[in-house]
Amino acid sequence: MSSRTQILSCASRLRSRFSGLQAVTIGAIISLSYLFYTFAVPQLRRLHFHTDLSWYDLGLYGFGPSQGYVSFDYESPVVQISEWDSGCDQRYTFFAPRGDSVAQPGPMILDSKGELVWMKHNWEVTQDFKVQRYQNTDYLTYWEGGETEGRGYGSWYMLDSTYTQRYVISPVGNYGGDLHEFQITPEGTALVTIYDPVPADLTPIGGPELGWIYDGLFQEIDIVTGGLLFEWRASEHFPVNSTYDNLKKQGRTRGFAFDFFHINSVDKDDDGNYIVSARHTHSVSCIDKNSGQVLWTLGGKLNEFQDLSDGQATSFSWQHDARWHGNGTLTLFDNASHSSQDPDNESHGMTIELDVAARQAALRAAYYHPQHMKTVSQGNVQMLDDTGRVLVEWGHNAAFSEFSADGQLLCNVHFGASAFFGFGRVVSYRAFKGSWVGRPETVPDADVMGEHVYVSWNGATEVVAWRLETWESEDFNDSSFRVVAQFAKDGFETEIEIPGDLQRPLFRLAALDADGNVLGVTELLQREQGGSLEELMSVHYWIIVIAFVMSGVGMFLGLYTCCGWGRYFRRCRSRTSEYQLVAFSDSEASA
Repeated sequence: MSSRTQILSCASRLRSRFSGLQAVTIGAIISLSYLFYTFAVPQLRRLHFHTDLSWYDLGLYGFGPSQGYVSFDYESPVVQISEWDSGCDQRYTFFAPRGDSVAQPGPMILDSKGELVWMKHNWEVTQDFKVQRYQNTDYLTYWEGGETEGRGYGSWYMLDSTYTQRYVISPVGNYGGDLHEFQITPEGTALVTIYDPVPADLTPIGGPELGWIYDGLFQEIDIVTGGLLFEWRASEHFPVNSTYDNLKKQGRTRGFAFDFFHINSVDKDDDGNYIVSARHTHSVSCIDKNSGQVLWTLGGKLNEFQDLSDGQATSFSWQHDARWHGNGTLTLFDNASHSSQDPDNESHGMTIELDVAARQAALRAAYYHPQHMKTVSQGNVQMLDDTGRVLVEWGHNAAFSEFSADGQLLCNVHFGASAFFGFGRVVSYRAFKGSWVGRPETVPDADVMGEHVYVSWNGATEVVAWRLETWESEDFNDSSFRVVAQFAKDGFETEIEIPGDLQRPLFRLAALDADGNVLGVTELLQREQGGSLEELMSVHYWIIVIAFVMSGVGMFLGLYTCCGWGRYFRRCRSRTSEYQLVAFSDSEASA
C-alpha cells in the first residue's frame, strides 16, 4: 500500500471517528437539554427575583429564618418588616406557619414588632388559628389533624386565656373535620366544613357514569351540646360540570375522588343565610338558612350578577375566604392561580359591593402586594375596622400586609424569603389581627448562663418588667426575699446581667404588670459557683489529663516496637543519606 493510500485511509478513519463523536456529543447535548427543561426549568420558574429584594428575601438567612432562646425550648420565626406606617394595626398577629423550613410548626402569636408572644408546637398540621368570641369570652381557635391534597381530617380546638383546652368540636356523623373553616357565629354556634366521598355521574365532564366526587358539606353545630343545627351538600345544588378543575385521572375510585366544588369558607349574612365560597367553581353563593336552596351565585359559570367594573368584580378564580360585612359588602382573596403551571396571574384581596336585589356587583377596592404575588393556594382578607383597613395574608407565600380602604399599602411583613415563595417551604393558611390577654398557669422559664440570666414566659401578655429578688435567710424553711433590682421586659426573652454585688447565690425573678403587681415568679435560681479555672486546677482534672497523655505515649511506643515503625524510619534516614551535595570546580562545570 502506497504512502498516499495509507494517508487517505487514516484520514477516512479520523473523519469516521469524528463523525461518531459529533453524533454522541449532539445526542448528549439534546438529552441534557431535555432533562434541564423537564426538571430544572419548572423549578427555576418558581423563583421570584426582583431588583428590590433584601438579603432576607434572597434567602441569606435561610428560607424560613428562625431564632432560638436560652430559657425556651422552641424556635420562632424571624420576620422582616419592610413597610410600616403609623396606621398599621398594633394588635397581635395570629397565624400558624408550617412547611419544610419551619423549625416548629404550630399556632403562634406575634406582637406588632414581630416578637414572639406565644407558640404551641403541634405534631399534626395546624390551620386557621385566630381569636374568636364565644359567650362573651375570647378563645384561641384552630384546626388540627391530617392533611391530604388540600383536604383535612381532624377536629377544631378552643383554648381559654390560660391556654387550657376547653372545647373540642367534631362534625356530626361519620366524618372527619376539614381544615378549611371553623367560624363561631354571634349566636354561639360553629360553622364547619367537611369533605365526603360519594358516588356521582361524571359523564358531563368526560368521566365514568359510576364515578366518585368529594362532596362539599358544611354544618352548623351547637358548641355546648354538639348537636347538628343545619347541614348542606354542594352535590344537591351544583352540577358537576360547573367546575373549572380538570378531571384528569380522578373520580374512578372512592380513594381518588374528584373534588369538583372544594368548599373553603362559610359565613352568614345579615339575615342569617349562609355565604359559601367554592374554589373549584370560582363562585360565592348565598344559601337559604331554612331550605338550603341557592339564593344567588356570584362568579363562575353560574354567575347571576351584572359586573359594573368591567369584569373585575366577578372574574375572580380559585378564591378563598369570602366574608360578609353587612350593607352588601363582601371581601375575598382572589388567588387567580391554581398551580405553578398556571399563567402568572397576580393574586390580590378584594372588596366587592353587591346590590343583591338588582343583581349588580362592583369592585370597591383591590389589594396587591408590591412584589406581584402568585398565590396558588390558601390566603385570606380580614376587615380590620370601620374605616375599611384590611389585612391580607398571602397563603402559599409567607407574608401578610395591611392596606388602607383605597388599596394603599400601609405595612408589609415577610416570615420567609420571598425569592423562594414559589416552593412553599414556609406557608400559613390564614393570618389575623386581634386583641388577646394571656395568663398562663405555668411558671416563668429562666436559665442561668455565666453572669447572665435569661427569662421568658410563654403566652403571658401582661408582663412589663422582671424583678430580681434574693433569698435572704440561712434557714431553708424561711422564704423571705429581698428586692435587688428591676429590669424592663425586652421582647419574648429578656437577658439580665446578674449584679456583681449580689451577695446571695440563690435568687428568683418575679414578673410584674404595669401596676407593679406580681403575676408569677420563676423557680429558685442559683448563681454559678466557682468557674472553669477552679475545675482546671482540681486534682481529679489533672489525673485525667495525665492518664490520657500516658495512654497516648504508651500506644505510640507499642506501635513503634511491634509494627516495625523503627525500621521504616531508619530506612528513610539511610535513603536520604545516599544523596549528597558534591562540590565541583569551574573547569568541571564547563566540560
